[in-house]
This record gives sequence, C-alpha cells and structure tokens, in this order.
Amino acid sequence: MKNPIFDIENWREIGATLARNKTRTFLTAFGIFWGTAMLAMLWGGAHGMEGMLRRNFAGFTTNFGAIFPNTTSVSYHGFNKGMTWQMTQSDIDAIRRITPYIEYSTTLIDREGTIVYGSNSTSATIAGYEPDFAKINLAVVYSGRVFNKADEARTAKVAVIGKDLAATLFGNDDPLGKYVSANGVFVRIIGVIGQLSNASIGTRYDSSLIMPSSTFRNIFNYGNKVGFFMYTAAPGHSPKEIETYIRRVICANHPISPDDDKAMWFMDISEDFKMLDTLFLGVSLLALFVGTGSLMAGIIGIGNIMWIIVKERTQEIGIRRAIGAKPRDIITQILCEGVALTSIAGLAGVSFATIVLAIADKLTADPVLGSANFTLTFTQALAIVITFLILGTAAGTLPAIKAMHIKPIEAMRDK
Repeated sequence: MKNPIFDIENWREIGATLARNKTRTFLTAFGIFWGTAMLAMLWGGAHGMEGMLRRNFAGFTTNFGAIFPNTTSVSYHGFNKGMTWQMTQSDIDAIRRITPYIEYSTTLIDREGTIVYGSNSTSATIAGYEPDFAKINLAVVYSGRVFNKADEARTAKVAVIGKDLAATLFGNDDPLGKYVSANGVFVRIIGVIGQLSNASIGTRYDSSLIMPSSTFRNIFNYGNKVGFFMYTAAPGHSPKEIETYIRRVICANHPISPDDDKAMWFMDISEDFKMLDTLFLGVSLLALFVGTGSLMAGIIGIGNIMWIIVKERTQEIGIRRAIGAKPRDIITQILCEGVALTSIAGLAGVSFATIVLAIADKLTADPVLGSANFTLTFTQALAIVITFLILGTAAGTLPAIKAMHIKPIEAMRDK
C-alpha cells in the first residue's frame, strides 16, 4: 500500500470525506480560520497600537529629567518658608561642573510676545534655549539650521522659527535670512523647525520663535536668570542619579534647607516611560491571551471533527485493516485529514489578518513619522500557522489512535 502522504487517491478521499458533511466541515474550518485571524490581528494590532502611542513621544529622549524652582517649605537661615527663589545661569554652570552623568542639557526661559514681519504680526511664544535643546526633544529642521554654541557664546541675534509661525508671518515666502521684530528687537531667521512628536516640555516648536538663551536674556533684560533646567542622563545612568548633585548646588547657592524636598520640583521622564513599557507589555499579554483562547477553540473543533470522522468511518477502517492496512497507515490518513483542514483554514486566516493589518497601517500612517507598524512579519505568520499545525495534529492524535485500535471483526458489526 502506498504511503498515504504521497498517495493522490488518499487526498481525493480526504477531500470527499470533508465534503460529505459540508456544514460541519465549514464550521470547523471557520473556527480555525477565525482563531488564526484573531491571533494574527491581535499580535499585529498590539504592535500597531504601541507604535501609535510611541509616535506621541517620537524624538523625545527617554532618559530626560528637569528641575523647576518651587516655593520653600522649611524656614532656613532666617528666611521663612514659602519663599520663592530664581534659578540662575551661575547655578547651571556649577551643576555642569560637578555633575558627571549629564549627556545633553539646556536652560529654558520664555515669554509671550508680539512677532512682526512687514505688515504681518501675531502673538507667539518667544523662547531662549541652549544649543542642546534640539537633541533633547528632536526638532525637524525644514530649512536652514538651528543655532550652535558659537551663536550662544557671542549672543548672536539669530533665531529659528516654528513652521506654523513662519506660515503665519511669511506665507509662501522663504523666511531664511529675513529679520523679524520680537517685542521691538530685530533678530535674523536662520532656520525653520517643527515638533516631531506631540510631547513637549516648555514651548512647542511649531508656533514659537526660539533664540539662544544668552541672546534672550540680553535683549529682554533678564540678566542671569533662567526659567528651568532640562538634561539627559548619559547611557547607563538615570536622571535620578543627577538629582543629588543638583540639590547640592542649589542649596549651596540659595537659602534653601538640604532637607526641603519641596523647594525644587524634579521631573523624571524615564519613570514614565518605564510605566509605558509595562502598559505595552500588559497589552501584548492580553492580546496573546485572547488570541490563544481563539486558537484553542479552533483546535478543539479539529479534535471534535476527527472523532466524528473516525466514528462515521469505523466500518471502512475495519475493512482497510482486514485487507492489510498497517496501523501507521490508518494514523497517517486520519492525521492528514486534520492537517489538510488546519492548513487551508489557517493560511486563509493569516492571509485575511495580513490584509486587515495592511489597511489599518495605511490608514494610520503619518507623513513625517511614517508607519505605526500594524504589520505581521513573515516569521510571525509562519509561527502562527506552524503552531496551529502542531496543535491541530496533536488534537487529531487521539482519534487517530482510536482508529488504529479498531478491530476488523468489531468494525464489521458496527452500525
């Protein structure tokens, strides 16, 4: 007798057997189809949802920290609690001098003002940053450049303008090299920038005029004052490690008690991103749980139909045994029926899920940030199909073993 796997007549018989009861076969195949489709869509959908959420923080460094001045809560050196204090550039210079773990940093000071170009004017945020600002929260440079350390050192009257603000003041004209008035002081535009993500600390690039911090303090008479300080920790370190050094400097330069935890407000974005990673892990586990439940429902369906097939074909199996069919031939034939059903329905389910995910990815794509990654890789799709084949084969094993143990005499008497 030929090996059932390579016997074309065997496969024709399998097709005829499955077609004999169309309703039962269809419902079982649909269970497999839906199980694979659900698992694939949940898997790819979880990645896509994560991609969409992470796009809100695109370009925003995950090891970011900041310090903001706050009112004191402890009386110290003759100063009553409730005192306000102002951070200065001298504080920042000292922090940078003694702190070993800072990678990028910038001060920020801003105010609302009137920006004028020709006959066009509008109210907008005017901000002073240091050159590292574009590395902490990545800026999209549409034209020109951002200011550098040389511009900061010589207090250059230059600025970058947000794309939305540039459109308001210049329309379709190129703003590069032109001068705008910021509260009566003229600065030259050297670049047009935009915000890469929705996340921002301080001012939003798109609608702001941003100049070197030294220039801002000089032309608006802020002297040595700064608003707050932003920084990123070097690889292998966290913003939390930098707080100790900052507290030491601030308490040394201002009448603030070292025990006053409320005089300085620290922001540590890295902790928020850890929570976000935990949330994504939970979503992935939930998707896996639901998808596995759908998968198991399909597998149970395969086992049920295999039991029914064996029961209906008891006499036929007995006759095959009587004319010399080996037990392994019977097992192989029964398992082939389960594998055929699982393969066709499983591939159809994965193909359907791939199409749905591709449509979702197309609809959620961003012109700047690109795809949200509603995708299913070939490896993932192959893993789903192989898992279904293995479990489907396992589900058909018990019915196949039962068929192998059918005795020809008993099978002839079965009705």
